[in-house]
Amino acid sequence: MLNYSNIFDNGTNYSSYRELINSLFLENKTTGDDHSLGMLHYTKMNIQRMNRVEKTTVLNPDLLEAILNVKSSYNFLVISEGWCGDAAQILPVIEKIAAASNGKFSLKIVLRDENLELMDNYLTNGGRAIPVLLVLDENKNPVLPKWGPRPQILQNLLKQWKQEIEDTGLVAEQLHGWYAKDKTQATQAELTELLKQLN
Repeated sequence: MLNYSNIFDNGTNYSSYRELINSLFLENKTTGDDHSLGMLHYTKMNIQRMNRVEKTTVLNPDLLEAILNVKSSYNFLVISEGWCGDAAQILPVIEKIAAASNGKFSLKIVLRDENLELMDNYLTNGGRAIPVLLVLDENKNPVLPKWGPRPQILQNLLKQWKQEIEDTGLVAEQLHGWYAKDKTQATQAELTELLKQLN
């Protein structure tokens, strides 16, 4: 039986998560156990992506209204890793939602590979795809199905790309090209619908 309260309390806030990734990268490491050149490259790119998304993202009026309409307090628990490209594109948006909520939403982040029991309850097509957003109530019990690891439209495109393109590097380029063009709009739209389910 998962103890969500313990998991949440042991999580880290967004600024500490960013500091962790930055400090590990300076030591030629990333989160998790794989510190290969490939993983370090992803992590370097993700630091740049998070910086860009933080600077350029403005929450849409619909999303701000959905935040305003939530009356109770909730906890956002996100499963992530520093090397994960989707997480770099999405986590800054979730952080902005928490920041705009005037304390209604508390955000904590936990690392996937340190929380496999939790992760394995929220698989996507049998895989440990991240990020995963869990919405917990004040008592830290899950209240909605998980959201993630990416907007549904991109999930569908990614499936198609993987069938058509053998080179995983090219697939990653397509993925991040899509995020760059979308400018967080699909993520914001889906998170708006998610918040509308809360009271």
